[in-house]
Amino acid sequence: MNTTATFSPAERFTGPGAWREGLRYGLMGLPLAFVALPLYVLLPNHYARSFAVPLAALGAVLLLARLFDAVLDPWIGRWCDRLFARSHRTVLGAAGVAAGVLSLGLWGLLFPPPALRGDSDLLLLWAGLLMALTYAAYSVASVAHQAWGARLGGTETQRSRVQAWREGLALAGVLIAAVLPSVAGLAATVAAFALLLALGWMAWAGAVVPRPARVDAPQVDTGGSPWRQPRFVRLMAVFVVNGTASAIPATLVLFFVQDRLQAPAALEPAFLAIYFLSAALSLPLWVRLVPRLGLARSWLAGMLLAVAAFVWTATLGAGDAWPFLLVCALSGLALGTDLALPGALLTGLLDDLGERGRREGAYLGWWQFAAKLNLALAAGLALPLLGLWGYAPGARDDSALQTLTLAYGVLPCLLKLLAAALLYLLIIRPASGRALPHPLPRKATP
Repeated sequence: MNTTATFSPAERFTGPGAWREGLRYGLMGLPLAFVALPLYVLLPNHYARSFAVPLAALGAVLLLARLFDAVLDPWIGRWCDRLFARSHRTVLGAAGVAAGVLSLGLWGLLFPPPALRGDSDLLLLWAGLLMALTYAAYSVASVAHQAWGARLGGTETQRSRVQAWREGLALAGVLIAAVLPSVAGLAATVAAFALLLALGWMAWAGAVVPRPARVDAPQVDTGGSPWRQPRFVRLMAVFVVNGTASAIPATLVLFFVQDRLQAPAALEPAFLAIYFLSAALSLPLWVRLVPRLGLARSWLAGMLLAVAAFVWTATLGAGDAWPFLLVCALSGLALGTDLALPGALLTGLLDDLGERGRREGAYLGWWQFAAKLNLALAAGLALPLLGLWGYAPGARDDSALQTLTLAYGVLPCLLKLLAAALLYLLIIRPASGRALPHPLPRKATP
């Protein structure tokens, strides 16, 4: 009898040589995160400042494009499940096509045709249509990549390691994207992204392949929809509120740095770089904490640390660039939990439901939907409301800047506290009533 048949592929992410498996699977996360920064953070600021697009109209286009993209994700997830049912090579082929579309789409968004740049309406139409196509390609590649990792299974510690490899390399991609545009320009940024995307896909093609689902896996009747599973709904509620808390400052950070702090342009990449570098360095620490506290309690600790660090932004004003760097570093430490732990919790839930190897795409499609809905709401609601309440890029009057401070620094902390309360009430407390939320060493019985 082959006893190794019971081992999960995730075990190859621990022990000697684990870094090779981590690099093969996780490297694709680098370019996918690399492109996320230009798409979701730099693009609104780029169109507002370079092409003088009105904030309200820009926010509306971003909202519609991101909502369209988010609505597609559940269908993309189910489609990925069908691709996995055919073969893993089919999944890789679809992801490769999506990667090509993604590269071309990013170029078209950052460098719109010169004939459109003088007409805001035509420019917004171009941006909206191209964003919808580019976001869809991004979704195909990212859902397929995440579903691959979810199918690896494993213990809480092993699942957190799989997630940490992907998200750690993703943070490296974000760091490059944060620095490269200001150092080398947008054209070099797009070229570097295309190269990294090709390297990431080739590494992924050599990654450990998930095993088929266990024949004896427990089955829970979800009625064909993840939303019929109460535990998934509870986890999603926490994920949505927490994600919204992060999406608002991600959308407004450049406006805050440029107008509230009035920091030198040369420091802008440093703020983003130290934030994401701190997150990358914190990942091994959070992963080591998981065997002691469990996934959910470790995530809760990260949420509380995020509030304690970020609330100080409400006290900052013009010239406070260096204190803001400290806030970025401490907030980045907390970010590590948001990146590595929620996905590992979802993977464990799929194992409990007997869905691993069957319907990861269906769940991850909705997971991606929630993540993008957060970004859509942040851009589609925060930007128009800021304009309505008197803020515009370049504002210097006290009332406008106070509005920006409240939106950037205070509202996210309130939402993060709400997410922490939901995590405790909906996930941690019910789990402690059923069983211990993390494995503890057991004493041998005589």
